[in-house]
Amino acid sequence: MKKLFLALLLVFGVPALADVSLADTARSDIADGPPPTVLVLGDSLSAGYGLAVEETWVSLLASRLAQEGYGHRVVNASVSGDTTSGGLARLGRALERHEPELVIIELGGNDGLRGLPLAVVRANFEAMIEQSRQAGAEVVLLGMRIPTNYGPRYAESFHALYGELAESYELAWVEFFLDGVALDDGLMQADGIHPNAAAQPLMLDNAWPAVAAALTD
Repeated sequence: MKKLFLALLLVFGVPALADVSLADTARSDIADGPPPTVLVLGDSLSAGYGLAVEETWVSLLASRLAQEGYGHRVVNASVSGDTTSGGLARLGRALERHEPELVIIELGGNDGLRGLPLAVVRANFEAMIEQSRQAGAEVVLLGMRIPTNYGPRYAESFHALYGELAESYELAWVEFFLDGVALDDGLMQADGIHPNAAAQPLMLDNAWPAVAAALTD
């Protein structure tokens, strides 16, 4: 558990990057306007800290969508070190600019590791979900876990929050986005902190069932 805490603390706690990387793909055979968009709103796990853009799980998602014939482009609006408050502050402009069909929210880890009040975290998630739906987008929620350094009650309540939101809003969701990755040294970069390129397909595999379910609803 201590190992998990150190890994997650440093993965989520890196300073926010000033730029937002975009990884867009579109099928050239779609003539009736631009392709539908999947917007990924996340922190360093989705921003691809220390990786080439094409190595990230978000870029791999774009490739899989194309392979599966969905015809969507993927816009990565993730920023390392981001919180739910930061994501909420940026979401409105992203929705207006990209008009996504699906919003994937991969946030909350920084909030939990900083021990922020869960009522605030919940309110931020609810606002992001409602804004996305008001803009006509479906939402996928990628769940996270945190260690028990703030006490087991906080850690358990933090993780349960994702499931509660998914049930309340009837969302497709992932219970733990880093399942099979967080405790494997072979899936971390040389710093022992950030998921490496080999981890990215596993992260995509964790997210894919919820993404596919949301796109077929």
